[in-house]
Amino acid sequence: MLKKARKNGNFYFVFPLVIMAVLFYSSAQTYETQSQLSLLERLLSNEPFKETLENVSFQYADDVVSIEEKGYFSFVEFFIRKLAHFGSYFLLGSGFFLSLLPKIKTIGFAAFFSWLSATGYAGMDEFHQMLTQDRTPLFQDVMLDSFGALTAILLCCLIFSRTKRRAL
Repeated sequence: MLKKARKNGNFYFVFPLVIMAVLFYSSAQTYETQSQLSLLERLLSNEPFKETLENVSFQYADDVVSIEEKGYFSFVEFFIRKLAHFGSYFLLGSGFFLSLLPKIKTIGFAAFFSWLSATGYAGMDEFHQMLTQDRTPLFQDVMLDSFGALTAILLCCLIFSRTKRRAL
């Protein structure tokens, strides 16, 4: 039964559902609830790589992101949060792809609909954040999420096309 669920993609569809539930729960929390600043202050009390990171400064949305503007721990937390955006949508995109490929049977269409689904969910997730107190929805986060999903989907396409060639 498990083998059949894997073959038809149903097994892999559970994975994106779990990720979407976690993302929904996460978006319903306020920034203060999610903040890991006190943990970072304990774990990184000696501020490793601060001298190197002080040279990093860029604009994300309407904010300047730098140690000078945000402080060391908020700067590090910013990167952790954005890595979480990229990583969660990387997993979501690959889960959608693995569940749709057996049903659609064309790599290109499976990739397109997987990316569209992940990007659509990213947009809805940011809308959900707009309804949550003390959260800021950002179009830039949707772009980052979409890029995370696209990266995973393209990697899956590459792997599937190479394994298909080897089978021939």
